[in-house]
Amino acid sequence: MNVLLKSATIIDSKSDFHNQTVDILIEKGVISKISNRINNSNDYREIHLDNLHVSQGWFDSSVSFGEPGFEERETISNGLKTAALSGFTAVAMNANTNPVLDSYADISFVISKGQNNAVSLYPIGALTNGSKGENLAELFDMKNAGAVAFYDYQKPIKDPNLMKIALQYADNFGGLICSFPQESKITGLGVVNENYTSTSLGLKGNPNLAEELQIVRDLFLLEYTGGKLHIPTISTAKSVSLIREAKKKKLDVSCSVAIHNLFFSDSVLEGFDTRYKVTPPLRTQEDIDTLIEGLKDGTIDMVTSDHNPIDIEHKKVEFDYAEYGTIGLESAFGALNTVLSTKKAIDILTKGKNRFGIASKPIALGVKAELTLFNPKTTYTFTKAQIHSTSKNAIFNNIELKGSVFGIIANKKVVLK
Repeated sequence: MNVLLKSATIIDSKSDFHNQTVDILIEKGVISKISNRINNSNDYREIHLDNLHVSQGWFDSSVSFGEPGFEERETISNGLKTAALSGFTAVAMNANTNPVLDSYADISFVISKGQNNAVSLYPIGALTNGSKGENLAELFDMKNAGAVAFYDYQKPIKDPNLMKIALQYADNFGGLICSFPQESKITGLGVVNENYTSTSLGLKGNPNLAEELQIVRDLFLLEYTGGKLHIPTISTAKSVSLIREAKKKKLDVSCSVAIHNLFFSDSVLEGFDTRYKVTPPLRTQEDIDTLIEGLKDGTIDMVTSDHNPIDIEHKKVEFDYAEYGTIGLESAFGALNTVLSTKKAIDILTKGKNRFGIASKPIALGVKAELTLFNPKTTYTFTKAQIHSTSKNAIFNNIELKGSVFGIIANKKVVLK
């Protein structure tokens, strides 16, 4: 794959070419020249795009593709195409499939399905057998098959001893344990944030306390056991402060936040629109402000689209019975670039790989091309026309966003809209 990018502004704080507008020559998938002007003497494919900006390829630490078992929601093939057109060169795929990904064979199957794509697919194995929270799954075997972490997607581990054993066992081979931050007995039947909004709508509330109690428990366990812990999709102000204090104590903990939890407060629920039914639930503006501060000061390590396609039969129903989840890959950059500066948005979108054991390198000569191409200045209303996913349960539908994606160059392939 040989291609010449013309007049591309590089956004990569770790690169010597940061903030420079240059031509970038890629030969056989490797960056061979970066200069103010490069003559196309070999008649390679040239890419000229309006206000072209280039960064390291983006990474999403939590996507769900359905396959195997829920292909009506999304297939791996279409999911990876969606990720590419959304600017992501690498994604970590959750184990919430049918059957659940909890064995060497399951992980091998997913990796084989993801081969020969521009986007690199990294499977996350289930933490417990069938994600039932009863017995540890074959963690070491899945690690050897290629699993980058272990997580029962959006299912809290109720048994603290099981979590303790998981942290201790995985520490022997450097495995990353993920724990969904929710105390189920406190959550009860809550479906939205416990607040005056839930009361006024007559919906059962899920209090901040449910998230924070689970985080406190897991941090105590981590301090006792050692190991590596990742807390996905935190949503409350107190959660940020708890993790900040844990990092000051040098605990090996990381966390993420879903992009929609940075954008929407629970006030949008007044219309009972089920596209806003997500877990953790949308919280208050005070929580949003603190989450953004947590991103800025490094307490929160990464953001995720938490892309979770749900078929219409399970989403377009009464609010109490609708499934949780939203697609988010297609709107991820536009949403994040709306609430943060472009530099910070790109910095966050290119973080996280190392935590999952995935190598990343700055844009430089001799480096394999793994690039995202985008325009940070465009503004538009996100509609179904921008959706590439099979499912259409988009929380950002009809929302004004800033910044659009052209595509990616990765694994010796060019994918552009």
